[in-house]
Amino acid sequence: MLSDKKWIFFDLGSTLVDESEAYRQRVLEMLKGTNIAYDDFMNTMLGCYRQGGKGDKLAAAHYGLTLPKWRSEFEFLFADTVPCLQKLNEKYKLGVIANQLPGTYDRLRKFGIAEYFSLVLSSSEEGVAKPDPRIFELALTRAHCPAHHAVMIGDRMDNDIAPANRLGMTTVRILRGYSRYSSPLSADEMPDYTVGNLDEICALLM
Repeated sequence: MLSDKKWIFFDLGSTLVDESEAYRQRVLEMLKGTNIAYDDFMNTMLGCYRQGGKGDKLAAAHYGLTLPKWRSEFEFLFADTVPCLQKLNEKYKLGVIANQLPGTYDRLRKFGIAEYFSLVLSSSEEGVAKPDPRIFELALTRAHCPAHHAVMIGDRMDNDIAPANRLGMTTVRILRGYSRYSSPLSADEMPDYTVGNLDEICALLM
């Protein structure tokens, strides 16, 4: 099933990029001046993720709070990101399809991984965001790649897996970030493969 793949597309947050500290800082900033305990907020947030929702937004709404601006300076690469990209780049074309703030390519360059990607599509720069299938269609068109020759790897079933499945891409869910607590809500959200880390991605695809 994987021998005919030409392109591998990645999500960024909680897939290649560890956002755990950025989430922690966001919650701490949001709770300043309130009497809401950090652990109480986090438990509410995790409960929302387990029910299939976007936990941070739902928990903020539950407490009547507004999400602060996302701070990308608290993001960093997972330890297995660079070794995985190095290996996959030997065999495949690599791309990014991600919902990101402006300046995605510059952040990839600062991380030292921009060189591995032949295509980078960011929601803020394309004017369309996942799960809208148009951003996936744009990626496939620019790659000159039929959907059945492409793989989509991401942590979120609603944003990454479902729309890619509908287009006929092969899908891989990586159990990272808070979305690992979520369960599929429909057949469209069922990935073709599930992995726990990027080393397992390489074992699957190489």
